[in-house]
Amino acid sequence: MEKDTTLKEKWDFLVNELTNQFSDGEDLNVDGIIYLIGVQELGQGKRRFKKDEKVNLMHIAICKLLEPYGYYEFDFFDDDGWPHYKMLTELPNLKPGEQTVLMKEAIITYFESIGFFTS
Repeated sequence: MEKDTTLKEKWDFLVNELTNQFSDGEDLNVDGIIYLIGVQELGQGKRRFKKDEKVNLMHIAICKLLEPYGYYEFDFFDDDGWPHYKMLTELPNLKPGEQTVLMKEAIITYFESIGFFTS
């Protein structure tokens, strides 16, 4: 139970901090945070992205988030500087609630790895 409480506390803190930095008042959801991670991982700074680029940013983030779980592995950067990943293992069939928990845990792990919670 403590792990759930810790996850919830960290999630609430993360959503609050990122919402204050990147949103116009409405709380960011999982997809919004995944998008921000994609922008961060691309590393090209703030700019306008086309619709297909936004989809690709979310894919980059999901691959990066699930890499520690053994589902993806970084492969290469293309000529435009976009990272590419290869799938190592098929993702399990999860119910929507289970998917959300997995992604929240992966997001928390990502932000822990960059020292977000240690300030």
